[in-house]
Amino acid sequence: MLKQQLNQKLLQKLSPQQIQLMKLIQLPTLAFEQKIKEELESNPALEEGKEESENDSEDLEFDNQENEREEERIEAEDINVDEYLSDDEIPDYRLQANNYSPDDEESKVPITGGKSFHEFLLEQLGTYPLDEQGRQIAEYLVGNIDDDGYIRRELSAIVDDLAFTQNIFVEEEQLERYLKLIQALEPAGVGARNLRECLMIQLRQEESSYHQRLALEILEDFFDEFTKKHYEKLIQRLELDEEDLRLAILEITRLNPKPGNSTSNSNREVQVVVPDFTLRIVEGELELTLNSRNAPELNVSREYREMLETYRQGQKENKAQKEAALFVKQKLDGAKWFIEAIKQRQQTLMLTMGAIMQYQKDYFQTGDELKLRPMILKDIADEIGMDISTVSRVASNKYVSTPYGTFLIKEFFSESMKNDAGEDVSTREIKKILEVSVSEEDKRKPLTDDKLAQLLKDKGYPIARRTVAKYREQLDIPVARLRKQL
Repeated sequence: MLKQQLNQKLLQKLSPQQIQLMKLIQLPTLAFEQKIKEELESNPALEEGKEESENDSEDLEFDNQENEREEERIEAEDINVDEYLSDDEIPDYRLQANNYSPDDEESKVPITGGKSFHEFLLEQLGTYPLDEQGRQIAEYLVGNIDDDGYIRRELSAIVDDLAFTQNIFVEEEQLERYLKLIQALEPAGVGARNLRECLMIQLRQEESSYHQRLALEILEDFFDEFTKKHYEKLIQRLELDEEDLRLAILEITRLNPKPGNSTSNSNREVQVVVPDFTLRIVEGELELTLNSRNAPELNVSREYREMLETYRQGQKENKAQKEAALFVKQKLDGAKWFIEAIKQRQQTLMLTMGAIMQYQKDYFQTGDELKLRPMILKDIADEIGMDISTVSRVASNKYVSTPYGTFLIKEFFSESMKNDAGEDVSTREIKKILEVSVSEEDKRKPLTDDKLAQLLKDKGYPIARRTVAKYREQLDIPVARLRKQL
């Protein structure tokens, strides 16, 4: 049986402009600069610099009724704007972006030049007297080295690849000899198949002292005991005193576990953080400023405004003029909206970060992480009267420069728990106490998770052992056994 019902539902739809604004708010400084550059290139009605006069803004208020009549008279599908205005007519100066103050310190993303890591290895390989097939095999092995400097594939798989892709047939034992040749290249340890082999290669290439030979023996015969820090077993089996073992282990720990990262000839891109905000303490008061790269001076082209005004005042109208006028109006509207969106973005960023600054005032004035208050997105959203999603966009990928360092804004948000006094404390505060406790422990007898939980409880933070373990892992602190030192 079919049944008809009439339901009333209230839906809120975001306009394309609102969606674009949300995207602008989410962009960090460097991406925002790129967005402005793209907009300047795509919209010739948008220009850099200040307005020439205060009255210019009045020219932007067009007669809506007249514009509607114009649009009604022009069929959109008949418009071919490329015939009237093209990007070729845009002067070069409009396509150049320099969206920051000359007073700013310029921060760029440096990219290391020179040879890549693999080119560096192949250059060394060229000094060896190899026949054509031998060189192909060696170069193929180099191609299988990852960015850390390891060959993590089984040699049997590489043997198969050489046969199927290079038509080179070689035994695994023969391939092993070529691998030894690769492992003799710089940086020391390159071409290893695992960490143990990597460390052993480095030790064998050095002049052997007693403790280096001892370190090599530990890696060869007692690697499992070494990684698990079973030092008592090592002392017994090697018949050593504690001091000799300590010096041998020191020889191992100074080695490079990732030789691929040790050369400056790697073509890795080094990202530099550009703070979106700067927070200073001026005469005891907090002062917040927005990076001027986030506040460019843009204006609507006077030339384009005059073009539209000329059309409006003209007595003779033809199709070409109408089409050109509609194109100009669309570009002017787009430029006006983009400038307004940037202003709204600036206001939203400053409003949100200003609320965070006031909420965490005690921390920003002292730098003491123990004074960080529990703070969630809703706290700030309620404070500024905005949606939680907007606060999240501001906090997720933007940085603030403070007297104590540069931080990702979202790091100041944390959940809360109650201490013995019934007060809400930040989980970040607890993590800081945990971090300090581990740094101050006796490394010969590091604190277990149970003992850390008891220590926090004694300080007034009743936390379960499993919660301590979770916080410890989040702080990248290994378990007590792996923190043990001689």
